[in-house]
Amino acid sequence: MLSVLESLPTGLLDLEATELYRILSGSTLIHLTGRIDSPLFVSVLLHGNEVTSWVALRKLLIKYQSQELPRSLSIFIGNVQAARYGQRQLQDQPDYNRIWLRGDSPEQQMTQQVIEAMRSRRCFASVDIHNNTGRNPHYACVNRLDRQFLHLARLFNPTIVYFTTPNTVQSTAFADFCPSVTLECGQTGNLAGIEHAFNYLETCLNLADLPTTPLSEINLFHTVAITKVPQKFSFSFDGNDADIRFPSDLDRLNFCELPIDTALCLVNPESNANLEAWDEQGQNVADRFFRIADGKILTTTPVMPSMLTLNAEIIRQDCLCYLMERLQTPD
Repeated sequence: MLSVLESLPTGLLDLEATELYRILSGSTLIHLTGRIDSPLFVSVLLHGNEVTSWVALRKLLIKYQSQELPRSLSIFIGNVQAARYGQRQLQDQPDYNRIWLRGDSPEQQMTQQVIEAMRSRRCFASVDIHNNTGRNPHYACVNRLDRQFLHLARLFNPTIVYFTTPNTVQSTAFADFCPSVTLECGQTGNLAGIEHAFNYLETCLNLADLPTTPLSEINLFHTVAITKVPQKFSFSFDGNDADIRFPSDLDRLNFCELPIDTALCLVNPESNANLEAWDEQGQNVADRFFRIADGKILTTTPVMPSMLTLNAEIIRQDCLCYLMERLQTPD
């Protein structure tokens, strides 16, 4: 299921994300040699519709086609088949950013191959690049409050999100043996996101090491819950009748600190509709964050959402949003 290469296939850099299937049969790990042995690992297209990762990486590789890489580079090109159709994942596939724990599925066995290969190569750092479907600023995510992880994230943006759930993601798996970060580069295809990711990757390639000094001037947030719409309830964003009616511009609330009693949506009182909020221990703690009054779902505590999306398919496949609280920078 995994192809491992020691060089770039001829013609690969001429292809858009939707065309990679013409050369790559599926998920592919490519090792390129640079001046410094310990490689930078870059993961792209874990979600096939999030193409900023491939566009930025391709731009970097084209720049270094005729010169030596400052550091070895290992590239994992994830869901090639979903990218062909511009989909996050195909119907018969798991989410490629939820398969990084040990398991019996072919996809989990494949990711364990990737993990062991990079562990044995003494990976310098890991960068996983994503897009959002809703309006969000650019930010970086870490799974450990370690200075090297935070410095790696700070190189991308002073806004940093710490999360531990879900624990099946690529960045969590790599955090066991190297600093790792997830980049959120705004909506797919946005030129500013592509340029930001490209500049970041080039900076990482030219790093000799990561500092262990204390950080200052960062905005650190902790993801405390994942908000989902229960499958049995219908929802809309266009005012049409549904159990839950969200405003058409709900994603304007991303990275806004919401006060108590902020209305998130209207509910049909006959439906008994509600939202779920799953904490890091896997408990539904919706009562901690939401209450229903006057046909609305209101916040019960100050909270900041991220990744709010208007995309119904993403909401069904993944979630409505994440809820965050501000966190003090660790010493």
